[in-house]
Amino acid sequence: FFFTNRYKLHNFWILKEEKKNTNTHYETMNGTAHGTFNIALMTSGGLAPCLSSSVASLITYWKNALADGKISGLSIRCYRDGYKGILIGDSFLVEDDISVEEVERLHELGGSPIGNSRVKLTNIKDCLKRGFIKDGETPLEVSAQQLLKDKINVIHTIGGDDTNTQAAELSKYILEKHGGKIVVIGMPKTIDNDVYPIRQTFGADTAASEGAKYFQNVVSESTANPRMLIIHECMGRDSGYLTAATAQKYREVVSTQKFCTPFPTSNSSRNVHGVWIPELKLDIEAEGARLKKIMDEYGCCNVFLSEGSGVHEIVAEMEAAGQEVPRDAFGHVALAKINPGAYFSKRLAALVGAEKTLVQKSGYYARAAPSNKFDRELIAKCAKEGVESAIVGVSGCMGQDEDKEGMPIRAIEFPRIKGGKPFDITQDWFVQMLNDIGQPIL
Repeated sequence: FFFTNRYKLHNFWILKEEKKNTNTHYETMNGTAHGTFNIALMTSGGLAPCLSSSVASLITYWKNALADGKISGLSIRCYRDGYKGILIGDSFLVEDDISVEEVERLHELGGSPIGNSRVKLTNIKDCLKRGFIKDGETPLEVSAQQLLKDKINVIHTIGGDDTNTQAAELSKYILEKHGGKIVVIGMPKTIDNDVYPIRQTFGADTAASEGAKYFQNVVSESTANPRMLIIHECMGRDSGYLTAATAQKYREVVSTQKFCTPFPTSNSSRNVHGVWIPELKLDIEAEGARLKKIMDEYGCCNVFLSEGSGVHEIVAEMEAAGQEVPRDAFGHVALAKINPGAYFSKRLAALVGAEKTLVQKSGYYARAAPSNKFDRELIAKCAKEGVESAIVGVSGCMGQDEDKEGMPIRAIEFPRIKGGKPFDITQDWFVQMLNDIGQPIL
């Protein structure tokens, strides 16, 4: 680890100074630490309702560790705009005298208090194009030099699987190329809830609740025109979790609403009529026939669509037509540009005989919210364990480990972290929801 000062030997610690570099390595003897920890925080990737709370919780538990005598010194540096901040050296130090009460104000904020960006450290061409590195440089080496310069020994990466696995690669690079050790503690942020082997990623539950709240207003548009088709497009590239959870939470809300019997607007007309997610095979002709009956009866139809549904078919059509498929720095298809909602709305509108079609996307609204109670509690538990893990020098991505008995919260080894975990469509609540709305599981 990197220390700014030398410390005398204590009964609790053995300090070993290596001549080949300025690193100081240590071993704990009974759980009491006597060393200065230079902590770095960064958030990266798309927004999720957890970033501000994660920053607040990590700062709180590090300050608690200092107050409890587990460490003897502390500095906290925040890199602005994720990996961009590391690459260009843009950061600021959190004031030593900031109180926990002040930090806790971050819990009430959506977004990131330090800024995000989408940067892949192995994408040299993209980093060069955006001016983050110069000709002849590599993002990994530039990042390593910045962390060494700032004497960072623990970095908390708050992001999805790409963010956290990149940090692990950076830590490995620094160890192999520069003989330095940086503990990486990942905080799993994604509203898709699609990271192996983590039970629940930060922000997913909040995003589902916010998406349901969003549709509570949008559904009233079903009364604005006869034979109205509303498609509620939710985020979710490969996983249907968010769409399914949003539909379920919305149904819970509708079930508590009271309606006036003589009037046509009702629980049935305002309910969810279809849930289309990547994990379910979509026979749009059959679904069109089923949903047309609902349209004929209620004069409206409400479908919850995952933005990742049908992407492979849309991409195949674009490539067959010789069109360029837009992608981001990570090689992911730019879903906002190919617009699955518009694609499906045209086909379904014709099948159900819609007079008017409305496609509404709740993604940006839902992901920009502050964390709800569920997510705050999950984040706090992971931050607490993450700080403890960092103090004893163990890297990993924090979360409930599904592969361990009892699913304990622990620093999960980075080689086991990967995205693309599909939503489990066999869960009782999901099967029941589809049965209730009359949608077959294909």
